[in-house]
Amino acid sequence: MPASEALQQAAVGLPPTSRPSPSASVPLRSWFALAAVAVGTFAMVTAEQLPMGLLSPISGAFDITEGTAGLMVTVPGLVASATAPLLPVLVRRADRRIVLISLMALMAAANLVSVLATDFAVLLASRLLIGISIGGFWALAAGIAVRMVPAAYVGRATAITFGGATAANVLGVPAGTLIGGFSSWRTAFATVGGLGLLVVAGLLVLLPSLPAGEPVRLRTLAAQLRNRAVRTGVLTTFLLVSGHFAAFTFVSPVLQEVSGISPATVGPLLLVFGAAGILGNFLAGAVAGRDVRRTVTVIASILALILAFFPLAGTGPVGGTALLIGWGLAFGGVPVTVQTWILRSAPRDAEAATALNTAVYNLAIALGALLGGLVVDAATLTAAPWTGAAVALLTAVTVRLTRDTTP
Repeated sequence: MPASEALQQAAVGLPPTSRPSPSASVPLRSWFALAAVAVGTFAMVTAEQLPMGLLSPISGAFDITEGTAGLMVTVPGLVASATAPLLPVLVRRADRRIVLISLMALMAAANLVSVLATDFAVLLASRLLIGISIGGFWALAAGIAVRMVPAAYVGRATAITFGGATAANVLGVPAGTLIGGFSSWRTAFATVGGLGLLVVAGLLVLLPSLPAGEPVRLRTLAAQLRNRAVRTGVLTTFLLVSGHFAAFTFVSPVLQEVSGISPATVGPLLLVFGAAGILGNFLAGAVAGRDVRRTVTVIASILALILAFFPLAGTGPVGGTALLIGWGLAFGGVPVTVQTWILRSAPRDAEAATALNTAVYNLAIALGALLGGLVVDAATLTAAPWTGAAVALLTAVTVRLTRDTTP
């Protein structure tokens, strides 16, 4: 089995399989359709996290604090956490192709509202629509790969669809920040909205009809919480992600005010953060397949150290840049590692368990951003990375204390 294929399967938590049979061919159109879904997840996650790199200009434009501006991350995260498990239940037997296209169109429209917003209340309302679209899209897109390719190719296809979200987690915010730096924050929102329209066109042309199978029911979702390994995995996801976003929501002002980095340099530096994150994704994917518990512990410990030392050792451009790269490398491994944990914990209920974990992931983004905002407004900007460090350390302790739930 080629190393690249083994890495792809490890990246989604699937056990290695034999080489695909030559007779099990996949039409090129199917691969293009999966790529379109991947670009869709990239656009959705980018739209959700876009304000993180633009808090300073947005807060200045509406004369609000950066902590208040952080609500642009909290609101869609809270809405998405509710939408992810509920929308598959609500749409029941609707054609998934139609639902996915509708949700992508809603995301594009919401970003247009953001571009035209004349006050912060309107901007926040548009972010609520983003939450609806991302929660539903990701919950349904997670199961697309299984339906579009033969079993021997599921690992590769799932790696493609999950790759869109992974790329957005590490590149979406830096790219938006860079666009906002060269032009304006409104241009950044317009760019993501335009990407959404392109994805709508791609899905219309490439994605086949996807009639619903057995509908997801609330009791199926609730049953996942009786699985101890799933419960621990979901708690791990919540702690790791909320701790990261308590700090990362304010990465732009931290780099400027703590590290003394110019606003024009923040965007390019966040792209470096993203590149480090991609490397971290593949490194974690390679080792999580062998020992997912140890991988989570190492990632949480590294994050705790980096965030704890940021206000102390990141007080200059060199120190701030070095710590930012290490931060990206560590967090880049989080999505693939927690997904590996979840899929190994519930191999027969992967769709329901993934929907639950997606809901918790988005809830963690929202509450992490909210926690960071409250801390920044109540104390100082440097308290945000220290808060993230404390939560990351709590993650490592939690994983250590729950050794009997290894998936």
